[in-house]
Amino acid sequence: MEAKSPSLRKNPSRETCEGIIRRILMTEVLEKGKNEHFRTAADFMKYFESLYPASDALTKQVQRAIRSLNMPKDELGYFIPNKTAEQLEQEQELTYIFKKANADVCRMDDYQPLFLKADDAVSSYLLSRITDSPLFQGKYLTAYTVPGGILFYTKNPNQLEILLKSLIVR
Repeated sequence: MEAKSPSLRKNPSRETCEGIIRRILMTEVLEKGKNEHFRTAADFMKYFESLYPASDALTKQVQRAIRSLNMPKDELGYFIPNKTAEQLEQEQELTYIFKKANADVCRMDDYQPLFLKADDAVSSYLLSRITDSPLFQGKYLTAYTVPGGILFYTKNPNQLEILLKSLIVR
């Protein structure tokens, strides 16, 4: 009796193709940071034909797997394997808003907190006046109201403290 072993020469199922395609794309992303090779089902055929006999049925199975995965594509038409279409849309919207807001990441390593004690009833108004004042421009990175006053983050807390104290009349 002959022992039957699974043959790699039979056409794979759509699910098998999907798994192989995901692994190929994730390997590409892990090695290069993004997919730079795969835009269509035809781009995967060399790999599949190295494992399975080339046929129209194999091509159709790979095409079905690509359609079933429903992966979004980047602006150059390459598949993005690790995001859904919704995630890509949200990311593009955030990118647009960040650009419109002229956003930038600022590390806080060089900044120190400075607390200005003030009554809660006037803290918001006081902060808006400080924010609008040219006197305070460049003196702090950020400030926000907190219970009991205003919290500043500044590179030079001594300079800001002197300025604040000069305006406090007792």
